[in-house]
Amino acid sequence: MAASLQAAATLMQPTKVGVLSRTGVQLRPSQSVSKAFGLDPIGVRLTCSLQTDLKDLAQKCADATKIAGFALATSALVVSGASAEGVPKRLTFDEIQSKTYMEVKGTGTANQCPTIDGGVDSFAFKPGKYYAKKLCLEPTSFTVKAESVNKNAPPEFQKTKLMTRLTYTLDEIEGPFEVSTDSTIKFEEKDGIDYAAVTVQLPGGERVPFLFTIKQLVASGKPESFGGDFLVPSYRGSSFLDPKGRGGSTGYDNAVALPAGGRGDEEELAKENNKSTASSSGKITFSVTQSKLETGEVIGVFESVQPSDTDLGAKTPKDVKISGIWYAQLDS
Repeated sequence: MAASLQAAATLMQPTKVGVLSRTGVQLRPSQSVSKAFGLDPIGVRLTCSLQTDLKDLAQKCADATKIAGFALATSALVVSGASAEGVPKRLTFDEIQSKTYMEVKGTGTANQCPTIDGGVDSFAFKPGKYYAKKLCLEPTSFTVKAESVNKNAPPEFQKTKLMTRLTYTLDEIEGPFEVSTDSTIKFEEKDGIDYAAVTVQLPGGERVPFLFTIKQLVASGKPESFGGDFLVPSYRGSSFLDPKGRGGSTGYDNAVALPAGGRGDEEELAKENNKSTASSSGKITFSVTQSKLETGEVIGVFESVQPSDTDLGAKTPKDVKISGIWYAQLDS
């Protein structure tokens, strides 16, 4: 890269022209340019006639300028490619805690759940009552059930494009965790950062907002597959006002210029006028893939299906399937 930049800078400088005679000129390229472009630096000369080859000289100078520009563009591309960062390496809980704010800022690590170094590929905890803390859910896939692009095809879950920044991971969730003698697991969600507003975009361009959450979750089952239902609150609160000033607990009862008792009470506009902040429910399934008894850590994968935003009751919700990984610490 340094050689190409040096060559480009040299070519951009004015070329020294020495007059050999009344009929010809001589161009003396520097050795650095010759070495940069793989030329033999000895005796590289270009001669042309002032009368017959003036156009060729101008063309060669223009080509040299293009080469210099190409070298600079290539160098910039290499620099930008070298500094581009991909998905950060997944760290353990202790490694994350040992980093400073500036070491984590802008790397994407804050949106990742920790991993486990060592352990066994099974659930190694004995029967008893534990307390789960630091429960983290990191989505890795969002699909939305929508009409298929093919005609006469049933609705199916389609891949989406994430429109939200890296702020969709749930963390610091805690609650009682019980392991029965028959290896049955029961977990109740009590507190934590248990919701996150997310927006995804379907292939057709439609954007689907939803509230990723596991509020009031009660999950039970075997370590290989345990889950349950949870509460999905309204995406917006009752005090939110739509563009026409209508809300659930405040604002207008009808749209402006639609008098009460008139067209504003028609059935087709009832959902728009009568805002609803009713909650709905979702279902999630967990699976344990690794655990470490010494530190009380456990990780696995999950799959959740929940409804999307209803625009305060004005729209029919879509089913959103969320898949990802989870991490937790169990204290006896």
